[in-house]
Formats: sequence, structure tokens, C-alpha cells
Amino acid sequence: MRRVVAGLFGTLLLFTGGSAAIARPPSPAARVWVTTVDRAELLHERAPVKFRRGESTHPTITINPERTYQRMDGFGASITDSSAAVLHRLSPAQRDRAMRDLFDTRHGIGVSFLRQPIGSSDFTAAAEHYTYDDVPAGQTDFALRHFSIDHDRAQILPLLRRARSLNPSLKILATPWSPPAWMKTGDSLVGGRLKDDPRIYDAYARYLAEFVRAYTAAGVPIDYLTVQNEPQNRRPGGYPGTGMPVRQQAAVIERLGPLLKKTKILGYDHNWQTHPGDVESTPPGEDPETDYPYQLLDTPAAKWLAGTAYHCYSGDPSAQTTLHDAHPGKGIWFTECSGSHGPGDTDAQIFRGTLTWHARNLVIGVTRNWGKSVVNWNIALDSTGGPHLGGCGTCTGLLTLLPDGTLRTDAEYYTIGHLAKFVRPGAVRIASTSFGTTGWNGQIMDVAFRNPDGTTALIVHNQNDDPRPFAVSVGDRLLEYTLPGGALATFVLPRSVTAHPHELSLTGATATASPAGEGPLLAVDGDASTRWSSGAAQTPGQYLQVDLGATRTFRRVAVDSGGNLGDYARSWELSVSRDGRTWTTAAAGLGTGQLTNINLPPTRARHLRITATSSSAGWWSVADVRLYKN
Repeated sequence: MRRVVAGLFGTLLLFTGGSAAIARPPSPAARVWVTTVDRAELLHERAPVKFRRGESTHPTITINPERTYQRMDGFGASITDSSAAVLHRLSPAQRDRAMRDLFDTRHGIGVSFLRQPIGSSDFTAAAEHYTYDDVPAGQTDFALRHFSIDHDRAQILPLLRRARSLNPSLKILATPWSPPAWMKTGDSLVGGRLKDDPRIYDAYARYLAEFVRAYTAAGVPIDYLTVQNEPQNRRPGGYPGTGMPVRQQAAVIERLGPLLKKTKILGYDHNWQTHPGDVESTPPGEDPETDYPYQLLDTPAAKWLAGTAYHCYSGDPSAQTTLHDAHPGKGIWFTECSGSHGPGDTDAQIFRGTLTWHARNLVIGVTRNWGKSVVNWNIALDSTGGPHLGGCGTCTGLLTLLPDGTLRTDAEYYTIGHLAKFVRPGAVRIASTSFGTTGWNGQIMDVAFRNPDGTTALIVHNQNDDPRPFAVSVGDRLLEYTLPGGALATFVLPRSVTAHPHELSLTGATATASPAGEGPLLAVDGDASTRWSSGAAQTPGQYLQVDLGATRTFRRVAVDSGGNLGDYARSWELSVSRDGRTWTTAAAGLGTGQLTNINLPPTRARHLRITATSSSAGWWSVADVRLYKN
């Protein structure tokens, strides 16, 4: 028989027999927030999506919480002098609402990382550029008697203290655009470099340490410090900047390290790849240092470095993984990227272009390449892209102050929000298959994190202009979803959704194929955006063969055909071998969709061969092959 029990948390249908009662547990569900390119949905929470058991014909994002990567520090932007001035144009009530929208973890997006200029940058509301130890031309101040952060006490520091009260997990990185002019060749904040004098290196290190002490005393502790913004930008456009070759940065860091107690130092703080203009501006006879972060980490100063900071204005995020692989003991932080626009772009074009580029390259590209933070540039600007004093005239912020006095949340608010609101400080990135590229290939791409509370945040971006269906698989649970063209979504999976199969590492495995086809033969770290394709219609006998490098025991083989719909083998045969000569057929079957899971009894083999056994006009593609122990 059955009876219905109503209570505080809803209605539960119980099936009973005699004196026993068995409640069927509800299917777990994921919560979903979506932002669309047309602003129709802005971090809008849709109806939850229930998981089910089974498989899908759609491209399937497979999440593996057992494979972990970097621990996250946070996501945010910069309260520049300009941003502070814009926020202080608001009434106190408006300003507090704006700060809550930014930093409150429940009612806002929970910004958890700020990068603060040490002195003036191009985004300065003052009439003149400044540092914290400016003296008349021709004078020096080696004793730092004129050091003062008074400029920041009126607007910047109160905002920083309010941000910390709204989000106590907030981390702050500080970066100088220029040392005081008296320390530089040319005696100017704009251009030049540090004077090549040990006394100057020592004074500059003490200047930075004094800044940390003063800000801490003012209620704003500094978690991270870099010694120069964009050290290869030797020709800043009318705003503070300093060329700082590796040897000078290393000399300052070696002196600064012993002066700091809790603050960690990050090196470099410039682009993924040296900008061609920075190569061109290299003084005659000097090394352009296109491998700057590598050279710095090979100096004795590396002992004081927690890692390296990157910007977005040249190159692509894969540079972060290349550096990580060379120096796995050092972290990667991403510390600056501004939205921008061209002449004549409409607000709608700017929103769409910024949302999609940042989703691909920063939200997903940076974090899938070992980045511990994603930090945009200005947290707020006015509708003219200012105020600014030199530098960028087309930059955008997370918030825009409109001429009528209202604030508008723009694309960067939502790209940062899809991270900061759901990926908590201390979260760990976990493995997930992704089919898109940062350069755009029209596919679904994603990144996944396990939060300290056990929930999983999965961020998905549909690069295509058309809606794209996909599935999400965790262990034996699966959900299906369709995301609008260009949209960005965050799924929060409950703690009850866990992975049971143990995935085997295929590090060192090699593969061959017939025909040779196109593309790489095995995915790396779940990157299924590149794939092997037959390059021709399916015919019986085409195969992909994998050498695991050693005999392994497994119970499941997953053959993932990636994001190109229909590129799966219509029928297949799996053969295994221990020596590569004698083969045994382990399984055979029909393909029904992009992901084929082949379940086996415990099987020991070193070699696998997946063979197409029927004809089809479509190509056969394999984006990834995964093996599971159970």
C-alpha cells in the first residue's frame, strides 16, 4: 500500500508493505545560472536540472573529481583611483548597493580578489600622476622620509575596508606602475628604468615593504605583491611605466623578500607572450627576453617567488601550462585583462563580444591552464571609459556609471560573477572533458571545481551562435541540457553527486591510427577540443590503437567522439593485447552517440584497438579515450 506524508520540506510518497516503509530517495538536481549575449538573462537562476542514470547521445562533459589541479585564490578586478572616484560620485546609499553587488557573497557576485595599483596608473582621476614618495626634481629620499599613502585615505582605503567587511575571504595583490621618479633614469614616472645602482634597488625594495606596512596599518593587509606592472612595456602612452629587465627585477626581489613577513611575491606580471611592440622597443644590443618568466625563475630570486603573474594582451592562456610544466612548484596567477571596444561599437556589440571572449579565454582558458586567479582591470568606470590620464581610452569595467547617474552591470561583471559567486576561495579545479578552444571552434567548453563544502561548480560556455545540447556525467549520474548560443552558465552540483569509477592515468601512453587521419590521437588533461578524425567516410577496418606503456587492469573503456555531432563509429569492436601481437576481442557493439562506454569484466592488457566495423558517410572521430578501474 502507499501513504502520503506532508511536512516542512515538501511531500514524500512512501511505499509500505506490512510494517516496513521504504522511501524512494529523490533524484539529485543541479542548480543552474545563465547569462545570455542579448542580456535576456543575467546570472539568472533557471529551474534545477535532475540527474538520471544512463547515457546520452550528446557530447558529454565527464567530470572526474579524483584528478585535481590548482587550488583557487579568487576572482575580481581593481579598485583603481578612477574606479574609486566613480564610486564616490554615487550617493552613500548607491555606493553601498554597488559594493554589495560586487563583494557580498549572497546578494552580490562575491568578488574575492583585488589587484591594487601602488600609486598612479593610467586610470587615475587626479590631475597628475603620483607615487607615495614624490620629491622635487633633482632631489632624492633614500631614507623614505616623505613616504605617505595619504592620497588613498579619502576614497581608496575606505572602499577596500568595506570590501573586506563584505567578503572576509578577499585577497589583495598590489602592483606598482612606476617607482618614484627619483629612482629612475630620466627622472620621470613615464618610461625609463630603475637606475642601475644597488642603493636604488635597496631603496625601492624598502619602498614596497613600507607600502605593505602602511596599508596593513590602515586595515588592508596585502596578500601578494609584484614589483613592476608590465616590465617589458618600455613605451607607455602618457602614463606611469617602467622597463625592468630580468636582472633588475631579480635584484629588487632578492632585497624585498627578507623584508616581508606574510606577503608573497609574484614575478613578471605581463603578457602570456611578449608583445611584438615590446620586442621592437628593446634597446640595441639587449636581449628582448621573450622568455622573461623562465629567466626570472632561474635566478636566485626564485626562492622568494610564489609564482608568476600573467596578462592577456598578447599570446594565449596555454603559455601558463607551458610555464607550469617547466616549474611545477611555482603557482600561476592571472592578474589583468580589460574589456575593450572599437570605434562605433554599440553597447550590445560590446556586451556580446566581451562576454564571449572573456568566457573562452579567461573564465575557462585561464583556469584550465593552472591559473589560481582571474582578475579584470577596472571595477567601475563612467560611460566615457574614464576618468583616465593617458593609456587606454576604450577600456570597460565591471560597472558603468551612466550619464543619468545610474549604474549598469556589464559583461565583465557577469564573467567574473559566474566564477566568484560559485567557486569559493580554496576550491580545487577538477578534471572535466572540454570540447572548445580559446581561439573559437564553435563547441561547448567548460571547467569544473570542487568547493571546500563538497559541492561542484561547473562553468559551461556555448561558443556557437546556435543552441547546443550537451550532457554532464559524474560517476553513474547524468544530466542533459541545451544552452543558448553564446551563453555562459554555471551548474552547482550537490555533494550527493559523486564519481565512483577510478580513472586510470594515461600519461606516457601512445597511439596510432589507420588511416592516419587528422589531429592528435589522445587528449591531454581532458582537452577534447582537438581530435583524431578519419578524414573520410567510415569503412570497416579503420582503427585507433593505444599502447598504455605497461600492462594495466581496467573494467571500462570510454571512447569519446567529442563535439562534432555524428562523428561516432556506427558499430565497433574492442580488441586487447598484452604484447601487441596476439589480440583478443573483448567486446563489440553499436554506436549510439558521441560517448561510447564499454563495460568489461576485469581485463588486463597493455594494448587496445578500437575498430570501426561498418560503413557510414560520416567521418569517425575520437577526441579522447579513457580507462576506468571500476
